[in-house]
Amino acid sequence: MPVFDFNSTADEKNVAVCTYTTFSSNEGQPSADKPLLLLDNQSREWKHHSCGMFTNPVKRTSFEFQEEDGVVSADILRIDSRFVSLLRWLGENHIKVRLSGENHADGYAVYKIREMGAGAGTKLSAEDGFLQFMIDRLLASEAPDETELDEEGIEDGDDMKLTSIQSITDFITCAGRTLPDNIQLWARRNLAVAKSSEVSPEERRHAQRALSIMMNVQWKSNYFASIDPVEARKILDEELYGLERVKQRIMETIIQINRTHTLPAYGLLICGPAGTGKSQIAYAVARILKLPWTTLDMSSINDPEQLTGSSRIYSNAKPGIIMEAFAMAGESNLVFIINELDKAASGKGNGNPADVLLTLLDNLGFTDNYMECMIPTTGVYPIATANDKSQISAPILSRFAVIELPDYTPEEKKIIFSKFALPKVLKRIGLKEDECIITEDGLQAVVELHRNTSGIRDIEQAAEHLAANALYRIEVDKVANVVFDATEVRRVLE
Repeated sequence: MPVFDFNSTADEKNVAVCTYTTFSSNEGQPSADKPLLLLDNQSREWKHHSCGMFTNPVKRTSFEFQEEDGVVSADILRIDSRFVSLLRWLGENHIKVRLSGENHADGYAVYKIREMGAGAGTKLSAEDGFLQFMIDRLLASEAPDETELDEEGIEDGDDMKLTSIQSITDFITCAGRTLPDNIQLWARRNLAVAKSSEVSPEERRHAQRALSIMMNVQWKSNYFASIDPVEARKILDEELYGLERVKQRIMETIIQINRTHTLPAYGLLICGPAGTGKSQIAYAVARILKLPWTTLDMSSINDPEQLTGSSRIYSNAKPGIIMEAFAMAGESNLVFIINELDKAASGKGNGNPADVLLTLLDNLGFTDNYMECMIPTTGVYPIATANDKSQISAPILSRFAVIELPDYTPEEKKIIFSKFALPKVLKRIGLKEDECIITEDGLQAVVELHRNTSGIRDIEQAAEHLAANALYRIEVDKVANVVFDATEVRRVLE
């Protein structure tokens, strides 16, 4: 988007001259071919590493190179729209930086900016590495709406956390339009409270804490990158035996994401008897989506305030579990694994916790009482598990695509025990396959002993018990291996 240029008399009137145009980019790894900005190199070519300071918006929107023959200025020609506010902040506060770039025919292409140290009047954030943190955060952000740009009057930056008022202030200034509009407005209001001498220390403390939580979350757009279907199927086959209909339904969801580049409007509800691997499926989907995940155990939540947080009028107020999940993940795109959704049907006098989930499931935004702000939830993908679908209210059930898990057949249990459960246990405790041998009739005995149990949890525990018994006999009785036939299996497990 072109940014207008002032006329030649602007300098005489002490009006800042804007020399650049902006361009939209969502590039996460800038390079000389995809730079952060371009500087004029018509008068001379600049060094690969060059030091100096930005002067915008004090004089012209330019960079003052510190050369051997003195300070030489070069106009800024183009800027990645995400970095307009940051460059303005650097210029206003006279922060000395080192640029890394290459000379091209159309200008000096800058792809890296590092802080060099304080200059006169420098106003740096308290924490070291703020500039790198800010650049990393902006590179992970989406390009802002360029129609609104004119309205804005250490190597690992991700390790830093915004906690001080100064660092939060600088972050809000530099982030500019890369923050969602409602969060940007909320942040400025809370910053005013945190700095005010007209409110109580308790109010200032709550405002600063809320700001620190909110600003340390990377608020992303709802765009979702494509997922490799082959890799997705491989993960499902690694985690789950059989269940072809379940895998097919998950793969259909993956293909839908690849077509629309957004998460589906409905989450997944996985229903089935205990021990059938519902949680394992949920974790597999989170792994396929390559998103951080958090778990909500609805059987232990009996008060809606646990989810929504408490009001700041209380001295011990704090955010709810949902907001804390965003804070722990450090980003707004994540998987919520809601365990035992069928246990969320009733609260204990203060309302129904299940009702709180409706706003989260609708992806219209979630309001936390402590944060006092609508949290964008378009990047949230809910995956719920339940034993009994009939115990879930109709409004909540309508927000999910339901996948029903059948119980495993005896033959499937045999294969799961011999090909998955037992090898996994042997590897974990350091036994070789030929040290713990299960005969065919021994395998049949394992399945018969658990014929009246649902799921595979019991046969996994049987594998654990038999492997532990084999290890004990090898270490204590000094035998080379242990063979479990039907008689031995019953002796150990019954």
